[in-house]
Amino acid sequence: MEAISTQELLVRIHRLAQAAVEHYGLPKQTIVTAINHSENTTFRVENPTNGVLTILRVHRLGYHSFEAIRSELLWMTALRCEAGVETPEPIAAKDGSLIQTLHSPELPQPRHAVMFQFLHGREPSEHDLRAAFERLGEITARMHLQARAWRRPVGFVRQRWDYETTLGERPIWGRWQDGLGVHGARSRILERMSATIRRRLEAYGAPPDRFGLVHADLRLANLLVEGERTKVIDFDDCGFSWHLYDLGAALSFIEHHRDVPELVEAWTIGYRKAARLAREEAAEIPTFIMLRRLLLVAWIGSHAETDLARQHGVPFTEITCHLAEDYLRRFG
Repeated sequence: MEAISTQELLVRIHRLAQAAVEHYGLPKQTIVTAINHSENTTFRVENPTNGVLTILRVHRLGYHSFEAIRSELLWMTALRCEAGVETPEPIAAKDGSLIQTLHSPELPQPRHAVMFQFLHGREPSEHDLRAAFERLGEITARMHLQARAWRRPVGFVRQRWDYETTLGERPIWGRWQDGLGVHGARSRILERMSATIRRRLEAYGAPPDRFGLVHADLRLANLLVEGERTKVIDFDDCGFSWHLYDLGAALSFIEHHRDVPELVEAWTIGYRKAARLAREEAAEIPTFIMLRRLLLVAWIGSHAETDLARQHGVPFTEITCHLAEDYLRRFG
C-alpha cells in the first residue's frame, strides 16, 4: 500500500467528500470545507444555489462497522423522539440510504459517510461554566433514562467502554503505556493508578442502573446552545459504559482546573433534576474522572498526528501524573 503523509491523506479525503455531494443531489459547485479531523474527518457543506448548510462526516477506517454507524443513528433518532434531546438528523442520499459507502481510486479502501442537518448554536461560554455543567448534567440524565427504557432494535451494536477496552488488555484507543512521555517514574505512578481504578470499578459493579448506553464524549465541545435550547452532537463514540463515565468525559482536558469540584457539583445538581444519583455513586466520581484522563493519555499517544494531540503533547502526561498522585493519596 502506498505510504502517504497525513496532509496528503486529508487532501484525498477532501476530494472524496467533494465528489460525494452528488450522491445527495447537490451541484458540483457545492462548497465543501474541512472543519475537523480526529477519529473522522468532518466537512461543512454549503449549497451555492440556496445557501443551505449541512455536515458531512467521512469515517476513518477500522473504527466502526456499517452496523455500528447504523446503530448510532438509530439511538440519535430515538433520543429526539422519546427524550426531547435535540440531535442532528441524518439526511438520506438520492438512493434513500443514510449511510453512503464512498470509493476513490486515490484511497485503497472505501469510506463510510453520513450527511447531517446543520445545527445552529454555539459552544457554551467558558464565562459561565457552572450553568453549562448544570444544564449538561440534566441532559445527560435524560439520555440515560431513555437508554435504560429503550428497547434496542435487532442488530444494534456499539462498542463497550469498560476497563479492558480503555486501560486494560483490549484498548480501543491504544495503550496508555504508549502515551507521550510515559516512562520511568511516570509509568510507575500511572500503573499504580490504573490498578487502583480497576479495583474500585470492580467493587462499584456494572448493574443496569449504573452501566448502559452513554454518549461517551459528552463534553462542552459537543454541545450547541441556541437561546434556551441545548443540542447534543457527535455521537461517534457512543457505546456501553458506566453512566458516570459521561461526567469524566465532560471534564476532558480540564481535569486539572481549580474549578473542577464546582463543575462536578453543578453537573450532579443538574443530573438529579431528572434522575437518581445515589451518594455512594457520586463518591466514586474521581475514579471516572481519572479513568477518562488516563484514557486520553492513550488517545494522544495513538493520535499524535492530530492538532489536538499536538496541542497537549508530553505536558498532558506530566499533569496526569500530578493528578494521579492526588488520586492515590485518597484512594490508593
